[in-house]
Amino acid sequence: MSKSLTKLLAALFAAGILAFGLAACGGDDDGDNGATTAGATGESGSEGELTGTIRIDGSSTVAPLSEPAAELFMEENPDVTVTVGTSGTGGGFEKFCAGETDISDASRQIDEDEEGACAQNGIETEEVAVANDALTVVANPENPVTCLTVDQLAQVWGPGSQVNEWGQIQGLQDAPDAELALYGPGTDSGTFDYFTEAVIGEEGAQRTDYNNVGEDDNATVTGVSGTEGGMGYFGYSFFVENEGTLKALEIDNGQGCVAPSPEATQDGSYAPLGRQLFIYPSNEALQRPEVLAFIEFYIENATEIAEAAGFIGLTDKQKATAQRTVDGLAG
Repeated sequence: MSKSLTKLLAALFAAGILAFGLAACGGDDDGDNGATTAGATGESGSEGELTGTIRIDGSSTVAPLSEPAAELFMEENPDVTVTVGTSGTGGGFEKFCAGETDISDASRQIDEDEEGACAQNGIETEEVAVANDALTVVANPENPVTCLTVDQLAQVWGPGSQVNEWGQIQGLQDAPDAELALYGPGTDSGTFDYFTEAVIGEEGAQRTDYNNVGEDDNATVTGVSGTEGGMGYFGYSFFVENEGTLKALEIDNGQGCVAPSPEATQDGSYAPLGRQLFIYPSNEALQRPEVLAFIEFYIENATEIAEAAGFIGLTDKQKATAQRTVDGLAG
């Protein structure tokens, strides 16, 4: 576990945010968890004890949410192992629809082809929102530019773009005398899919001559912070974690420049780069008590985990919808 995640877990425990066995799991002072209250039995454990392995894979943006949720859940349920991989949203859905995982992390909605692959293998699922995100365009902190329009972003990132210097961006004021150094995720990334559709109007349509960092968003931090003409994009939490070394550019969608923030994302004004983040549990996995207990724990504490990890929490309405979805999937 990374040092930052360790600190996060310690902070959550110290603040009493996660009331294990009480608020989240419905247990009592004897330390019983929610499965005990519900009379659930794990695969090989005695009544009330959860056992087994829960396999999660997918988005590197959502992983910093699923990892602490998993660690905190395992603290309360030591006989359950929860693994979290980062194959990207697309790669995660490939594994999920092949029956290799129980839950898929996603920074975009499942697409039609992926739904078809799941259906072909008898896997039923439905999206469950776990947080909001402000997809953030970042620049070097010495860059005088503070805002870009959606059209200007499309000029830079569009397929076949010949814009290679900041001064070549049409209509840009105070452009630095610097070459563009672009950093972005790989094509399996849900962030890549979301950004290209939101900015360019076609999912997957983007120039190819950029620094492809795959699922390693820290490489974007390093590249942009170390290059005068650097520009990149990733989830809001990575900006929050590295705010001292990066500048977040405001985005103008025709209604004026708006900075990425929790308030602007939740009220919809940070458009078109405000989005929801999801997990996709399979119906079959949810029939296992350890998986159901984990999902319920995740949703019950989603807002607190999201905010502690630098994400943007669900609104009350979104959280209620997520809970109804899980209840419906679990029957």
